[in-house]
Amino acid sequence: MPKYYEEKEEDGRACAGVREDLRACLLNHDCVLKEGKTPKQCLKEGHCKALQVTFFECKRSMLDNRTRFRGRKGY
Repeated sequence: MPKYYEEKEEDGRACAGVREDLRACLLNHDCVLKEGKTPKQCLKEGHCKALQVTFFECKRSMLDNRTRFRGRKGY
């Protein structure tokens, strides 16, 4: 289950829950653990793609004027 549904320390930054899930996914992936690559390299190879897209949508929604009424995506 994604961490932003569980109780954890409150992070005031936007999209903090999705950011934490993406970070955990990358750090626990075999690409980082077994192959010794950096999380940035694994992200470029396409690992944790769904969380990357969700994080991008959340950050992009911060710039969208319609979110004043709808709220941020992925929050």
